[in-house]
Formats: sequence, C-alpha cells, structure tokens
Amino acid sequence: MELVEAFKKLVKDHKINTEVRAQKAGCFDVCNFGPAVVVYPEGVFYGSVQMTDVQEIFEEHIQNDRPVQRLILNF
Repeated sequence: MELVEAFKKLVKDHKINTEVRAQKAGCFDVCNFGPAVVVYPEGVFYGSVQMTDVQEIFEEHIQNDRPVQRLILNF
C-alpha cells in the first residue's frame, strides 16, 4: 500500500486525478516479480518496483509517455 499511496499523492499533487487513478489490485499473475505496477491503457508492467522508483515512473511514463525500460517486465 505504500507504493499506492505514493502514486496517489503524486496524482493529487499534480492535479491530474481526473485523468489518472492509482489503486491497489491483485497480483495480475506476476506476483513473483513483485511489487508490480501496471500502467494502462498501454498495459506496461513494471516489476520489483521500490519506493525509489515511484517518482521516475510517474514523471517518465505517466507525465511524459516514456516507459521506464529498466523496470519493464517482458513476458
């Protein structure tokens, strides 16, 4: 939940809560790579996400549409 709360705070602080929503979900069958984050509508899965990665994912992917390659899970 710490990761979810960090994403929610960034969304609120940047006043984009009408466009972006952060929420807790099940493991999406990637529990072995957890903690995991998925960004829709692209469906990009990130694995082994740490608190130190939240700001980067938010700035790069959510704000600038540039997925963070080093964290992407390739199935």
